[in-house]
Amino acid sequence: MFITCKTWFSYRYGTFSTEKLVDAAAERGLSSLGLTNINSTADSWDFVDFCRVKNIKPIVGTEIRNADVFCYTLLAKNDAGLLEINRFLSQHLQQELAFPERPDCFSEVLIIYPFGSFAAQNLKEHEFIGVLASELNRLKKQEVEAFPKKYIIRHPVTFQDKTAFNIHRLLRAIGKNTLISKLGENDFASPDEMFVSEAALMSAFRNFPGMISNTLQLIESCEIKTELSTDKNKKHYSASGEDDRILLEKLAMEGFHYRYGNNPVAKARVIKELKIINDLNFNAYFLIVWDVIRYAQNRGFYYVGRGSGANSIVAYCLKITDVDPIKLDLYFERFLNPHRTSPPDFDIDFSWKDRDEVIDYIFKRYGKDHVSLLGMYSTFQRRAVIRELGKVFGLPKEEIDQLVRGKDQPMNEDKIQRTILKYGQLLENFPNHLSIHPGGMLISEKPIYQYTVNELPPKGFCTAQIDMFLAEKIGLFKLDILSQRGLGHIKEAIRLVKQNRGIDIDIHRVEEFMSDLKVAEQIRKADTIGCFYIESPAMRQLLTKLKCDDYLTLVAASSIIRPGVSQSGMMKQYIERFHDPEKIIYLHPKMKELLEETFGVMVYQEDVIKVAHHFAGLDMGEADILRRAMSGKYRSHNRFNEIKEKYFANCTKLGHDDTVAAEVWRQMESFGGYSFSKAHSASFAVESYQSLYLKTYFPMEFMVAVINNFGGFYSTEFYFHELKRTGAKVNPPCVNRSEYLTNIIREEVFVGLIHVQQLEKKLCDLILEERQANGDYLGLEDFIERTHAGPEQLNILISVGAFEFTGLGKKKLLWKANFAQKHLTSIPDSPALFKEPPMDFTLPDFPDYPLEDALDEINVLGFALTDMFRLCAHDGKGTVLAEQLPQLLGKNVEVLGRLVVTKDVRTIHREHMAFGTFLDPKGDWLDTVHFPPSLKRFPFQGQGFYKMRGKVVEEFGTFAVDVHGMWKVGLKGKKEVPPTSKDFAIST
Repeated sequence: MFITCKTWFSYRYGTFSTEKLVDAAAERGLSSLGLTNINSTADSWDFVDFCRVKNIKPIVGTEIRNADVFCYTLLAKNDAGLLEINRFLSQHLQQELAFPERPDCFSEVLIIYPFGSFAAQNLKEHEFIGVLASELNRLKKQEVEAFPKKYIIRHPVTFQDKTAFNIHRLLRAIGKNTLISKLGENDFASPDEMFVSEAALMSAFRNFPGMISNTLQLIESCEIKTELSTDKNKKHYSASGEDDRILLEKLAMEGFHYRYGNNPVAKARVIKELKIINDLNFNAYFLIVWDVIRYAQNRGFYYVGRGSGANSIVAYCLKITDVDPIKLDLYFERFLNPHRTSPPDFDIDFSWKDRDEVIDYIFKRYGKDHVSLLGMYSTFQRRAVIRELGKVFGLPKEEIDQLVRGKDQPMNEDKIQRTILKYGQLLENFPNHLSIHPGGMLISEKPIYQYTVNELPPKGFCTAQIDMFLAEKIGLFKLDILSQRGLGHIKEAIRLVKQNRGIDIDIHRVEEFMSDLKVAEQIRKADTIGCFYIESPAMRQLLTKLKCDDYLTLVAASSIIRPGVSQSGMMKQYIERFHDPEKIIYLHPKMKELLEETFGVMVYQEDVIKVAHHFAGLDMGEADILRRAMSGKYRSHNRFNEIKEKYFANCTKLGHDDTVAAEVWRQMESFGGYSFSKAHSASFAVESYQSLYLKTYFPMEFMVAVINNFGGFYSTEFYFHELKRTGAKVNPPCVNRSEYLTNIIREEVFVGLIHVQQLEKKLCDLILEERQANGDYLGLEDFIERTHAGPEQLNILISVGAFEFTGLGKKKLLWKANFAQKHLTSIPDSPALFKEPPMDFTLPDFPDYPLEDALDEINVLGFALTDMFRLCAHDGKGTVLAEQLPQLLGKNVEVLGRLVVTKDVRTIHREHMAFGTFLDPKGDWLDTVHFPPSLKRFPFQGQGFYKMRGKVVEEFGTFAVDVHGMWKVGLKGKKEVPPTSKDFAIST
């Protein structure tokens, strides 16, 4: 009887989770249940799965609404009907079309209109009128008797109880961005939209028994037969499965000869992998990825194949990845094995500039009806939901901020605040809206609408209403087409080196980079700012502690820096063992043989597989199941227990001491929860080496490339700082020399116009187009005549130094611009045939101030290109520099630093402490440690200069100041700060 239920995937409306809705139905003994979320089928397959587990018949559909106006309910008679519903929703949501009052596009869908919409005599066979119990007093019996088959029971279920009804009202207020007190009766559901007993519902309709039987017949006529967890991906890349097998084998063997020559070990592994891939019917999956890579290569796009795919020698031979699995002893079973029924992810990274074109190719190559970006759900979390509820209740911002800060802030809670905190906790993890998975794409054999609605976010690519977990449950497995700024750095650097020096770089010569002594020295010094994955303060410290100068150590560093390893204490243990390997005590000789490379620490997920296989005799497939289970990625608890029993039985057979076997198991279990894929780390390390090579040999071009890609651990101003350290002369934006992005001419750099805040893109384009067409600007008047830039835009350009080439000071330029603007009465239709010389007049001498340029740059660019320490109110006397710390170990010192970034952590006692990264007056990087007592007394107060007092400490060759006292230092006093160009700006 309950065929129109909603879950919280009726965003900002329903209050049931999908599973809780089905559980509530099961508790009431219902034999059937219908799900009709508003303009959505997002959780339909979870609903089907949960219903089948509870032996409830699932009925799937949707409730159609135009804004808040309820139009009708659609129910799928079968799988074909669900496809029709999903197509219908997709078409209207993508094109933002209003839903029709009466659709006529369905053959396998039942339509239920609300009472009063249409006369029964006008309805078609598949159309019905749904009647609420509260509407029975308006229903004329003779109408029902005249058309007895057209009326059914409609009892929506939206929330669980009165508390959930309150949650519903709050969600509606959030959704409508209004005060809860301003909601009208039509803005939220009726309070009776809850489960009642079937007996009570039938009793309400006892005078209309035909409506009861109609509803039961409707339920009987609907059935979803699709099996979950069966492969629904594109089955063949070519004409057939056999053609796929032949093609993949041909490509793999060609790649084998390119990569290995005639290496018999590598050949045997290629043959072994091809057999497993074919046996598991994953040939098409590999070929589709190869096809995407081939397209990228033909377009000149740089890419990196990473993740567990790097464990496959076939992937290496197809050039999907550049990580050699034999060289690094990577197990294919970590990627694919006979026990695995779903293909693992291939993660392919492209430059952020190229990724959209690759995605577009996949849509066009495999058809938009079969391709979709994967969705995901943004959920309400504590801070955000408290802010939303605070607005709903009309609290002032200051009070909301105090509530958000929570327990650390003493406050006198009133009734409204207690209500907000109560319902905020209840609303945590509710889905808020559909979002886009960072890179997942689905390619299905049947039309994608068989499984999901596709929406069209601003990104412009169709995006599924289902997330990766539901896609996997259905049997659709994602291909990850990702983007990252690091690849953009590399591609742009190669372009700039060619443009600036005429040198072509083969960035794939990674083996040479790994043996290059200068690159090794660059890592050892941790001079890695701008380099992918190895530029953060924590990573640079780790590289120094490990004296890292080789590939394998960098691979390990890329893994142990991960939060799980570092927070577990294993990172520190690894460093200690690295420096004193003689003191390592191995549990068993076999453990030494297996883990000597990582000093007895299970750094990688592959280490769990390695130990389970070689120490305990599990086969590779079982070892991978164990690894997945220990990392929380395997769902079958029974299978895990079976393998655990086999592990201990095998250890006994192999003669291992019970105590040793138990300790090895404990270590595997504890390490497996946070360990990282070695293949993933190896892929990261390859890209790190490519960045390092460019930074080592072409540091200026590399840093310009980093700046032009607007991505990295630090903000743009610190990359400009690093650029200046390479010896480049960095000039402010110039209307004659700058491009839209920052450009380099030999060793001279001109800041790109894109960095000039509030400069209109339209004017930037015009400046560049006019310069390209008619040559450099001769002066300010020539620029004004040719671009007709307005006074506000001229103010900006002059104050940032864009007319420095004229040789006139900024203040004179502003006076001239003011004069020229006043005499420019109209914009001519065409350029003048003859140039008139600009009117010349004598201006007074305007004083120049040493710090004026820095202040102008801060106002216009957001940062200064000149030395910021010239603005600091502290002269640095009595402080020491970062380079002096090694000679002052254990001494108390004072330092002066400009804050770059902080990292907040919690101690084992859950107290706050922090690590700071600063620039010292010489421009070197300075690291600080702030333990809880110090941080509590001397908290950070935002960006700026700080004077700090503390003790010099050292750990494995890295020096820092353990801060005992910290004081923020302001800018120089008003008397010392000159007027800036804006004080002379053109009047508008």
